[in-house]
Amino acid sequence: MAARRARRLLGSLCIALLFAQPAPTGAAARSGSRSLLTESLVRTFTPFYFLVEPLDVLSVRGASVIMNCSAQCETPPRIEWKKDGSFLNLVSDDRRQLLPDGSLLINSVVHSKHNKPDEGYYQCVATVDNLGTIVSRTAKLTVAGLPRFTSQPEPTSVYRGGSAVLGCEVTAELAPLLRWERDRQALAPDRRVLQLPGGALLLTNASDADAGLYRCALDSGGTPKYSDEAELKVLPDAEEPQRLALLKPPSSLSRLPGQSAVFPCVAAGFPPPLIRWTRNEEELPTDGSGRFQLLPGGVLEIRDVAEADAGTFTCIAESGNDTLEAQAELAVQVPPTFLKRPANIYAHESMDIVFECEVTGKPTPTVKWVKNGDVVIPSDYFKIVKEHNLQVLGLVKSDEGFYQCIAENDVGNAQAGAQLIILDLDVAIPTLPPTSLTSATNDHLAPATAGPLPSAPRDVVATLVSTRFIRLTWRPPASDPQGDNLTYSIFYTKEGINRERVENTSRPGETQVMIQNLMPETVYVFRVVAQNRHGPGESSAPLKVATQPEVQLPGPAPNIRAFSGSPTTVTVTWETPLSGNGDIQNYKLYYMEKGQHTEQDVDVAGLAHTVTGLKKFTEYSFRVVAYNKHGPGVSTHDVVVRTLSDVPSAPPQNLTLEVRNSKSILLQWQPPPAGTQSGQIMGYKIRYRKVSRKSDVTESVAGTQLSQLIEGLERGTEYSFRVAAMTINGTGPATDWVSAETFESDLDETRVPEVPSSLHVRPLVTSIVVSWTPPENQDVVVRGYAIGYGIGSPHAQTIKVDYKQRYYTIENLDPSSHYVITLKAFNNVGEGIPLYESAVTRPHSDTSEVDLFVINAPYTPVPDPSPMMPPVGVQASILSHDTIRITWADNSLPKNQKITDARFYTVRWKTNIPANTKYKTANATTLSYLVTGLKPNTLYEFSVMVTKGRRSSTWSMTAHGTTFELVPTSPPKDVTVVSKEGKPRTIIVNWQPPSEANGKITGYIIYYSTDVNAEIHDWVIEPVVGNRLTHQIQELTLDTPYFFKIQARNSKGMGPMSEAVQFRTPKAESSDKMPNDQASGSAGKGSRPVDLGPDYKPPLGGSNSPHGSPTSPLDSSMLLVIIVSVGVITIVIVVVVAVFCTRRTTSHQKKKRAACKSVNGSHKYKGNSKDVKPPDLWIHHERLELKPIDKSPDPNPIMTDTPIPRNSQDITPVDNSMDSNIHQRRNSYRGHESEDSMSTLAGRRGMRPKMMMPFDSQPPQQSVRNTPSTDTMPAASAVPGAELPEPEGPFLPAEEEPQGPPTAHVRPSHPLKSFAVPAVPPAGGPFDPALPSTPLLTQQAPGHPMHAVKTASIGTLGRTRPPMPVVVPSAPEVQETTRMLEDSESSYEPDELTKEMAHLEGLMKDLNAITTA
Repeated sequence: MAARRARRLLGSLCIALLFAQPAPTGAAARSGSRSLLTESLVRTFTPFYFLVEPLDVLSVRGASVIMNCSAQCETPPRIEWKKDGSFLNLVSDDRRQLLPDGSLLINSVVHSKHNKPDEGYYQCVATVDNLGTIVSRTAKLTVAGLPRFTSQPEPTSVYRGGSAVLGCEVTAELAPLLRWERDRQALAPDRRVLQLPGGALLLTNASDADAGLYRCALDSGGTPKYSDEAELKVLPDAEEPQRLALLKPPSSLSRLPGQSAVFPCVAAGFPPPLIRWTRNEEELPTDGSGRFQLLPGGVLEIRDVAEADAGTFTCIAESGNDTLEAQAELAVQVPPTFLKRPANIYAHESMDIVFECEVTGKPTPTVKWVKNGDVVIPSDYFKIVKEHNLQVLGLVKSDEGFYQCIAENDVGNAQAGAQLIILDLDVAIPTLPPTSLTSATNDHLAPATAGPLPSAPRDVVATLVSTRFIRLTWRPPASDPQGDNLTYSIFYTKEGINRERVENTSRPGETQVMIQNLMPETVYVFRVVAQNRHGPGESSAPLKVATQPEVQLPGPAPNIRAFSGSPTTVTVTWETPLSGNGDIQNYKLYYMEKGQHTEQDVDVAGLAHTVTGLKKFTEYSFRVVAYNKHGPGVSTHDVVVRTLSDVPSAPPQNLTLEVRNSKSILLQWQPPPAGTQSGQIMGYKIRYRKVSRKSDVTESVAGTQLSQLIEGLERGTEYSFRVAAMTINGTGPATDWVSAETFESDLDETRVPEVPSSLHVRPLVTSIVVSWTPPENQDVVVRGYAIGYGIGSPHAQTIKVDYKQRYYTIENLDPSSHYVITLKAFNNVGEGIPLYESAVTRPHSDTSEVDLFVINAPYTPVPDPSPMMPPVGVQASILSHDTIRITWADNSLPKNQKITDARFYTVRWKTNIPANTKYKTANATTLSYLVTGLKPNTLYEFSVMVTKGRRSSTWSMTAHGTTFELVPTSPPKDVTVVSKEGKPRTIIVNWQPPSEANGKITGYIIYYSTDVNAEIHDWVIEPVVGNRLTHQIQELTLDTPYFFKIQARNSKGMGPMSEAVQFRTPKAESSDKMPNDQASGSAGKGSRPVDLGPDYKPPLGGSNSPHGSPTSPLDSSMLLVIIVSVGVITIVIVVVVAVFCTRRTTSHQKKKRAACKSVNGSHKYKGNSKDVKPPDLWIHHERLELKPIDKSPDPNPIMTDTPIPRNSQDITPVDNSMDSNIHQRRNSYRGHESEDSMSTLAGRRGMRPKMMMPFDSQPPQQSVRNTPSTDTMPAASAVPGAELPEPEGPFLPAEEEPQGPPTAHVRPSHPLKSFAVPAVPPAGGPFDPALPSTPLLTQQAPGHPMHAVKTASIGTLGRTRPPMPVVVPSAPEVQETTRMLEDSESSYEPDELTKEMAHLEGLMKDLNAITTA
């Protein structure tokens, strides 16, 4: 003890030194002296806890019991005991005494039928004066009752080697005190003898020595109590089979982790039964190596029970052909354990605090809180929040002490505690604010420094008063009129209550606050205190404010009950609301079928109502809302009730008969439709009769299985069958009579089948189709067929098929190879005689179509009976997203297609995926079948076969059907958010489509917000087209956490949202942000800056930016120099080329010069003056070609589709500065997507020369867009100015969209056709670059000669063609190429280009005059 005191003194000195500071001088020293003194006196938390807590005890009458308890504290605590919540007076108690360590001794436990003073719940209470009190866990003392047997052993007999059970049941607390005797001698330990947990004795592998008189004895203190004696006789070995019986089935148990569980399963019978166990329908390993042990007699012992062992255990006893099963449940209960214990807390008065406590257990524990040994009763200031946490509002000094969280469930209880210390207001909390402080009071806890304190805030008024909140405003104190560095604390309490609460302002200088969570129609007192860096100042005068009364709406109607009076009615009753707040005018009763989303309602004047017209045996939920003159009140909770069951209203479905042999027929069926069962199907009633004797009906009751084998029938006799479903209410309607005839004689399986009667092979390129007919002798059982094949030998591979199959396709063979094929029928005896055939697969070059072959070909010997013809005309009709109806016709039926015999049809289906080879099948007796349970928007293939007796057809031709779409049932996955490099205000959201899209995704919606808990309608929405999996969001706030969710939609609606993904934007702008901002500052109205990529270089000469920003004077002069240079060089080149061509041209070539096109793309014409067109790079489409080489005979040929070009040779970008108007339209249309959607090909790849080459002036016509799909699309005949609709098809990703107006790629097929023609918008029609697609070549006017041009477009020729920018990829001469590469980054304004055209036109006229001379 002395050492502990020395350590405590040393700790106090360390704290004093830790908080010591250099002594200030003057007034500062005087004002700060008290602060330094109090800081050095901060109290520390005192360890106070239990070393030992009492445990549950089982005792017997007259014994002594010790309940252990020991507590630890620096000051020795005072120990007291409670029994059943009341303190024990141990001073005057002669049987109970307190031991020195705090334990409780109970001498000679008293227990009788009417007096049980010692049995109950005990709790240890430890107290330290001036510190606090703690309580221990609660321990239960159970006293075994008077010795009494609930069942006595009875005489029994057992065969030698068998098992016997002698019963002797007692209560659970007496079971450990039970023992057995034979012939009044204690039983010697024997592995064959086991005492079961309830007290019964199990004897296994009985021998003659086990015979005798048995009794059980109870040793509960004093003289043992004996049961009756029972004789056990051991009989000689059983010679005849004995019926299997369960002597001791298992019973359900409840155990704690670590305990053992024993399930008996004692069976008797001859042959001796075998016992095996399953858990949750899985076989249990009971080999003795694990925790599961199989004891003699079939008893299952589970050692060291774990929580995962809980489940259903099934004992299966098998003897000969008999099988018995018995089930029992194992429930594993877990005492409460703490996941998070309460933590010690420092606080100031008026603060709000929260003690956190997190527990787990099974069953779920309940939690109560204790303060200094007394239970905390929830009130306005002590609240239970988040299920288990204790919130204390407006602390006062008396709240100090020890708080304990006590968790309890059915199998135990536990406690954990923490200490609360309330410091003076001028004593700073010595550590950072713990998480246990609420957000309203965890500010401004830094220690104060010396200096003047602020005066009281002025003019405190309530500017807004509501029912549950008040807004206060005030002016700064007179001592600091600006008040920029002041913070404020608002203290408030109910009038007449001395417990204040505090709310702090959120930032310095703020002079208003909103006080929330107040009570309606209540008077509150408010005062405001200002605080500066030296500490809190004077308080304002108290201000009384009364909250508004709440709207007088009715409360919830109490005691709502619902019960079903019939299969279609439910009666709901309730009582008048306790808080009616005025006369109740009426009630509204809401009800809804379970699993549906639409509520129905009915107005009710009284306190009960019966709802009629409901579905039978269906769950409904009901709730009631009361109305008064102010409107609807608070709704009651939902009550769920199921309507009563009834007899089924429809017969079972798809009854089929399968003749097994001459004396048995197998019936198979499906339950009645789900909506017609009207209850739980308890079984099925089968009625059958001979067709010849309709009055003689036999009934057979089957269980809930969906098949039954009817045996004991007569040979060669036709029987009719019908099936009806049964519920507890009775039997429903039966199916129609279905007939089948038993065989005249049973098939023979004492020998192998004979050789198949025929084998036919059909070779293809990589496969061989094999078909056959069964053996001629139909009296031998055939279980299937074995097909062997290989190159040169049939033994390389073997495939076995079903006995019903008549053809098979051998796949994955080598072309032009010689295969030998063998076919053998087999049964359980073995394989029969093989039949051989050979075939040579076709070569790769053989493209001839596969001709269909008939299985029963004329040259094939067909045995009798022959296979049936397969069904024909199989059709799949789509009914919904998961249902398809299959219909077919049967050519072997009469014309009216009426089924009169015992045939049935088998429908099989699977998804149309090559990798999926698993079929599902179902039987039907009509010419249609409803396939349900399919996946939405999935292509299925179906086929049908018919079976009649032993004859079956092959599978029919397949029919296909795609189920309808359904709304997506899963959210988009793999949502990630990354910051865009160099643009900290821009983020990129990426995702993957939903795994269960249930249709074509037509779009996504991105939700983002800075508050993850905000209502979804308050989130910002960004729509994205369906084929895009990435999106940019711009102009976000720096250093701010954002939350993102994504929702997918298809044609059926919106799917679920993804989980919120958090992303925090970077803290600062990048270094290159300012130039970007300046460049985009002069964008056109409604436009957004276009991201040209990090490698983008501005055009030479300073041409206008894509956003129309003005060029500098230096750039303009540079542009003029370049234009003049280009003009001069072009003139020189043209003159040189013209002179060169003139010298080498013959007079014959001169006559054809009108149709000749030079290498630089210019035209020269010779002829009538009226035909002369300006030779200035304007191309006339009617003279595009010298002759119609590729002219199509079809006047309106359909153009072919070519995939979107992906390399630099395929894509020719157009300069950004070509048309500022286009850019403005693009930007205003795209909105947020403009920055991402503009391709940066111009910055990444070398530019190629571009020229505007319009065709003849013709009425503009919209061209058809070519989406990147393999499907052709019809041309859209839009009027001028019409806008294209937004496409449903996929869109180009942002990285692959063409720059500016996209281009269509043209395959070179002629020297005059080797160029790509990019489309530009027609006059009057807005160009819509938001439709990312590969545009088509626009069409030629009808009056002009038509030439078929091979293009990468979809559409027809012969329609109007607006002007287009044309890129000429054919190689120019070397000098021009060099010049063009030098000028590749130059661009022209339209008026400048017109001037250049005019100069060139004059030059060409001069050249014409020279050449003609």
